[in-house]
Amino acid sequence: MNQGNESIPQEFILLGFSDRPWLELPLFVVFLVSYILTIFGNLAIILVSHLDPKLHTPMYFFLTNLSLLDLCYTTSTVPQMLVNICSARKVISYGGCVAQLFIFLALGSTECLLLAVMSFDRFVAICRPLHYSAIMHQRLCLQLAAASWISGFSNSVLQSTLTLQMPRCGHREVDHFFCEVPALLKLSCVDTTANEAELFFISVLFLLIPVALILISYALIVQTVLRIRSAEGRRKAFGTCGSHLIVVSLFYGTAIYMYLQPPSPASKDRGKMVSLFYGIITPMLNPLIYTLRNKDVKGAFKRLIARVFSIKK
Repeated sequence: MNQGNESIPQEFILLGFSDRPWLELPLFVVFLVSYILTIFGNLAIILVSHLDPKLHTPMYFFLTNLSLLDLCYTTSTVPQMLVNICSARKVISYGGCVAQLFIFLALGSTECLLLAVMSFDRFVAICRPLHYSAIMHQRLCLQLAAASWISGFSNSVLQSTLTLQMPRCGHREVDHFFCEVPALLKLSCVDTTANEAELFFISVLFLLIPVALILISYALIVQTVLRIRSAEGRRKAFGTCGSHLIVVSLFYGTAIYMYLQPPSPASKDRGKMVSLFYGIITPMLNPLIYTLRNKDVKGAFKRLIARVFSIKK
């Protein structure tokens, strides 16, 4: 009975920055504001992409998927983090930790693949404009999106199962804000070399390979854009791709730092801040980046607002 209780604890303690209580209020404000902006920003993109017929294109279909993903991604961690910051007992139930681990990992993996799919869409739009409609037809878009989601969730099932099977010998203190694979592996009381090697291999598949494909796509895009004689055409092409490149840099840069660097006690707190960046800040920035740099989305927002006010009148 004691062994069972030890192997499957009823709850975990999420340490976060509990050793620095003066950080709790600033972090609470940052998390809360970021979460509110993430919710409203991504809901706005989903709404306007659905309601405006001019945005019924492959690019905005994938952007809607990204916004839905970011909504769920942040919701899997931020509410619990806000509760824990306000609470003296910074705990999460075992079931809550399993759910958080699975959802966060599944959606993070899906985003890795979805961003690569979005770069392929931009490659076809700019390098093969005359064949764009024929190549990026509705069926292919659905297949690419479905493949991203299914692959992401399949990876999460594998990683979560392997991580949760590791014996912890009663260790319950997770040195993180939420349940994530690297933090949970540190609780294990046996050698985790095999798990870390497997995590590294999967991270290469879901991080480095998509990044390589994105870089190749954008190298070809740059070549094509530089051949465009019209300055306006070049500006429009770079503007469309610029938003995606910023999102790619923010997400992959921080995720690669977290999952592909060797474990080091010195980088413990830095790792927490990095994971907060790709888990909270990037999903908040995505809608801002895509709307502020995109004339089509800004135009759709203006038409939607004008329609709402005309109905009221």
